[in-house]
Amino acid sequence: MQEPSPGPFDGHLQPGERPALLLVDMVQAYLDPRSPLYCQTAKAALDKAAGMLEAAREASKPVILTKVRYTNGGANGGIFYKKIPVLNVFDEGSPLGAFPRTLQPRDGETVVTKQYPSAFFDTSLATMLVEREIDTLLIAGFSTSGCVRASALDAMQHGFAPFVVRDACADRQANVHEANLFDLQAKYAEVIDAGVARRMLA
Repeated sequence: MQEPSPGPFDGHLQPGERPALLLVDMVQAYLDPRSPLYCQTAKAALDKAAGMLEAAREASKPVILTKVRYTNGGANGGIFYKKIPVLNVFDEGSPLGAFPRTLQPRDGETVVTKQYPSAFFDTSLATMLVEREIDTLLIAGFSTSGCVRASALDAMQHGFAPFVVRDACADRQANVHEANLFDLQAKYAEVIDAGVARRMLA
């Protein structure tokens, strides 16, 4: 039987020599069952991310965590806040915007506060990565179809090789999670598992 010809989206990225760990919006809004953004698979992804965080710290690799915060009423949230009113869970002072116990940032680790899906949009993240000569980002977080995808796409467009960690990301629907990972692998990133990510961070 003749082997199928390669498709148009069969390319692969190679990791560089200076990786960093990017944890996107891994906050209580997705972990607390009382939250309207609660995701049932988030806890399992959080556990994988915590292991990656430990590996990055042991190897003294850069760690970046992102969170979302709005002024009360969302004046700095623009059309995104108007489109998704439930984003008010991230209004100033809400406990749902806090990091969980296992992902508390340490001194020297970068925390990026954002208002839009991508960790790069209207933040200093790209400049900071260039200054630190980072060439590869290992990306985990919530949600796969939203802020993870947007951040991976922008990482690629800024020249940082994105490696999205499938079992350290979560979405509210399994089919949405898988469809977005498929698309990321095809066009914008490499999709790996947490075991591979930990070895890359070692």
